[in-house]
Amino acid sequence: MNPRWLLRAKLWARNPPSPAKIKFVAAIIVLCIVLFAIERLWGWPAWLTPNDLRRPR
Repeated sequence: MNPRWLLRAKLWARNPPSPAKIKFVAAIIVLCIVLFAIERLWGWPAWLTPNDLRRPR
């Protein structure tokens, strides 16, 4: 373990993030999980797949 991580953990323990920041990060994580679940259940839509613009050889 890098000693910098221990110093960062010490600073984080002294000054924890605000509840608003915790809610914001939790909302982003939940959004990512929901998008992953939707993609797994219904698959990737064809209109979001990029076309191959290279010329065929």
